[in-house]
Amino acid sequence: MSTSTSSITQTAIAMGLYLLIVIVVGIVFAKRANENSDNFFLGGRSLGPWVAAMSAEASDMSGWLLMGLPGVAYWCGIADAFWTAIGLLIGTYLNWLLVSKRLRRYSTYTKSITLPEFFSNRFREKGKLRPLLIIASLFILVFFAVYVGSCFATAGKLFAQLFNAPYIPMMLLGAVIVIFYTLLGGFLAESVSDFIQGIIMIVALVAVLAIGIWHAGGVGAIRDNLKNIPGFMDFFGIASPATGGDGIQLIESGKPLFGEAGKYGLLTIVSTMSWGLGYFGMPQVLLRFFAIRKLSELRRSRIIATVWCTISLAAAVVIGIVGRAGFATNSELLTSGGAEGVFITIASTLFHPLVAGVMMAGILAAVMSSSDSYLLIASSALAKDIFKGVIKKDATDKNIMLVSRIALMLVAVFGVVIAWNKDSNIFKIVSFAWAGFGAAFGPLVLFSLFWKRLTHIGAVAGTLAGGIMVFVWKFLIKPNGGVWGIYELLPAFLVSCIVIVVVSLVTAKPSAEVQGDFEAAKTFEC
Repeated sequence: MSTSTSSITQTAIAMGLYLLIVIVVGIVFAKRANENSDNFFLGGRSLGPWVAAMSAEASDMSGWLLMGLPGVAYWCGIADAFWTAIGLLIGTYLNWLLVSKRLRRYSTYTKSITLPEFFSNRFREKGKLRPLLIIASLFILVFFAVYVGSCFATAGKLFAQLFNAPYIPMMLLGAVIVIFYTLLGGFLAESVSDFIQGIIMIVALVAVLAIGIWHAGGVGAIRDNLKNIPGFMDFFGIASPATGGDGIQLIESGKPLFGEAGKYGLLTIVSTMSWGLGYFGMPQVLLRFFAIRKLSELRRSRIIATVWCTISLAAAVVIGIVGRAGFATNSELLTSGGAEGVFITIASTLFHPLVAGVMMAGILAAVMSSSDSYLLIASSALAKDIFKGVIKKDATDKNIMLVSRIALMLVAVFGVVIAWNKDSNIFKIVSFAWAGFGAAFGPLVLFSLFWKRLTHIGAVAGTLAGGIMVFVWKFLIKPNGGVWGIYELLPAFLVSCIVIVVVSLVTAKPSAEVQGDFEAAKTFEC
């Protein structure tokens, strides 16, 4: 057996042991999860503070934390990645501070176990046609299919680079692993395993960062190495790698070439930090607020989530910077998409194969912790909200579980289609889906929890306006560049807020029953 084959085998063994652990977790919780649909989709509202916090952040960050964000920092310097991380950190803290307690109370009061169901129950939608339920469910299906695609792409890139294998078979292997695991254990297994995966992710990030700094000669050597790259270490500038027609960065005399630094002005910073707005509409995070065991435990969860995010985001950004100093001409990192493999390159080059396998399990953990959440929530939108809520109101739990599994497979197939292109950029895929949820659901969540005057028509109009504006800005307005080149989440979020307020004020006030629910939910004991 050759050294390289031996190394690959050892790495595969370490990752295989990790997979075995999470599958065991799924089996342990499978019986409880399959007792009924409420347990399968929400775990019986039984999450403790550590599991709620860690599973929320692990499922939220996904593979882009270990690949997408370091890749951005490696490719164009600190500014884009840094301001994105700052926005996400602020958004994390505010979401736990402002939204978690009210949403836990309101979702319990209205007996809601999915986000579309909460929106619908909030306004007492009745009858065959429940527009808010249907619209929210369809947005979940669309944007989570995109999200699942990003996770499958991450798995494909990980396995392909690690095992020197073709991308497509490796991507399909990752998809099969995730689908099998999600079908097995439901929300509770997913949340407990996400807690484990959150620990693995942060350990892997810190370990790779530490060994990468050592390999690059320390902080001083890294700074000296990168200071001559125009805009790379500038918080208000951005590096511009010089590439050929094939998108591969040019190398001259053993050094990568860069063009003049680009500007990173105030508008761009505000646009980038607007990533934080997305948290208010992220179903995978909001469902943890539904599911936490006690209101009194939310403060501890907020502290845990904020500390985890601070360490993880900082480590991810600096790994990209360190990677540029230590692996500037690595052939696998010479395109913007390839740069997303910098974490893999550092870990596989500098660690013993068995240890590298544990580090790679961090990426696999990120993929699994996110994609299982996305698949589960998307399947619940179709089975619980559309099938049970609209099409067949007398559906049994057995019917719902069957439809949810069919829906899960359909969403997974769309995810595979999105991930088929091996040159896809994980960061860009995630940013679009993040904007979609942030703009379609974020304003609606905030106004639903804090504004009694919000009307049903205003909620429907604002959700549609936010979701549609993401597509309009991304594909029609943003290509014009200049001031129009800002991240689509910011304008779409603002448009949704404006539409919600204007339409609510020009339509009749909510019924006395809806307003009564709002007041009662504020102090509901749960």
